[in-house]
Amino acid sequence: MEKRWVIFIAVLLGFLNFVCWREVFALAGPKYLLVDFLNVGQGDSAFIQTPEGHQIIIDGGPNYSALEDLQTLMPVWDRTIDLVVLTHPEADHMQGLLYILQKYKADYILWSGVARDTPDFDAWTATLENQKSLGAKIIIAKSGQEIKAGSAVFNTIYPMQDVSGKTIKNTSNDTGVVEKLIYGNQSFLFTGDISSSAEKEIVNSGENISSNVLKVAHHGSKYSTSDLFLAAVSPIAAVIEVGKNNYGHPTPEVLQRLEKFGIKVLRTDQSGDIKFISDGQKIFLIN
Repeated sequence: MEKRWVIFIAVLLGFLNFVCWREVFALAGPKYLLVDFLNVGQGDSAFIQTPEGHQIIIDGGPNYSALEDLQTLMPVWDRTIDLVVLTHPEADHMQGLLYILQKYKADYILWSGVARDTPDFDAWTATLENQKSLGAKIIIAKSGQEIKAGSAVFNTIYPMQDVSGKTIKNTSNDTGVVEKLIYGNQSFLFTGDISSSAEKEIVNSGENISSNVLKVAHHGSKYSTSDLFLAAVSPIAAVIEVGKNNYGHPTPEVLQRLEKFGIKVLRTDQSGDIKFISDGQKIFLIN
């Protein structure tokens, strides 16, 4: 009798997952882009679904939270992610991807190729080899790349130099991948943990980084999100992916700069997951 109850509950949970997924799909597709900034604590992770159903994840956060979210955002039978992006190989962005890529196969994995001398990085390279054996294609990020996912387009903004294979001893923040996601007339800018020096390099390059939604760099560190950068991006909304921390993130300096520019601030530590949908003409916050 007890075994029957276990089977019944498992079937019920699977059905509820399917029903919830259908509701999400009805809201986010087929004509809408879904961008979901996941609440993973002190780390970054975002799930994106294009109108055609392509599934992309940018960073995986520091723990199992992103994997748990994926299991509700994707159908239970779907074990393939179209594109995985690692902005830089630091634990608060990378660790969750190690868990995700144990459960899901990636078609493409985009990252900088920069090297680190850490156990976490060794685990990352082993994960890449395993994914390659399953058929994944590894892409080294280069400024000027364009990746199409149906009607959505990812433009790689940074790094501007080839850092593949270069060993970084301290932090890999300023070798991080910066991606601009464009859908119709709307856009999102994902900045990883880059500092104001990398921001200045991007602005001085003349690259068009104007975006409707900015993912604030480095969880709101005072060493990022400069006035120069905010003027160039000119976002309507800024998302700060942050959790409990000892760094003072987000710092008063960053919050004051965002307020000065009249930018709406959204924080995962206050709002949980932050979800947007777009029809290409407008962006809607659906929290």
